[in-house]
Amino acid sequence: MSTIQTQTRAENFNPLDVVEQILDDYAWPFDRCSDQEMTVQVPGRWCDYSMHFAWSEDASAMHYTCAFDLPVPSERKPAVHELLSLTNEKLWLGHFCMWDDENLPMFRYALPLRGTQGLETGQLEDLVETALLECERFYPAFQWVIWGGRPPHEALMAAMFETVGEA
Repeated sequence: MSTIQTQTRAENFNPLDVVEQILDDYAWPFDRCSDQEMTVQVPGRWCDYSMHFAWSEDASAMHYTCAFDLPVPSERKPAVHELLSLTNEKLWLGHFCMWDDENLPMFRYALPLRGTQGLETGQLEDLVETALLECERFYPAFQWVIWGGRPPHEALMAAMFETVGEA
């Protein structure tokens, strides 16, 4: 009997309720478009990021994107696609891709939730933190390719460069 109750609780659970709680905690204004979608603008070091959360009950998964405000001119798209490929090799979770409707690079991740008790607060915090860290880390590479005309491999190496010590 506990299995049936557990399944019922999980089926009635909407992970966007947890997302809403977390966004409230961060004091980030958001728009809950429907029971299946919500968006939020988050300030970053390099730009404001547009986050989108979507819940699919049929797939029992939450889809998450974090786009940067860095439009890609059509002549730079081939170089950006090469950079996307190189960048994705460096990631453990999620991936970067192009949002073709808006010509913007974005980080994407889908979180399957079937068979779970729903989305845990820690999972969501890790997801948002990972996306923001990766977007902040790779934003300069995208900027150098898009606006600086740099080759993708060179821009990525420069973005991955870490300083050691103090001057």
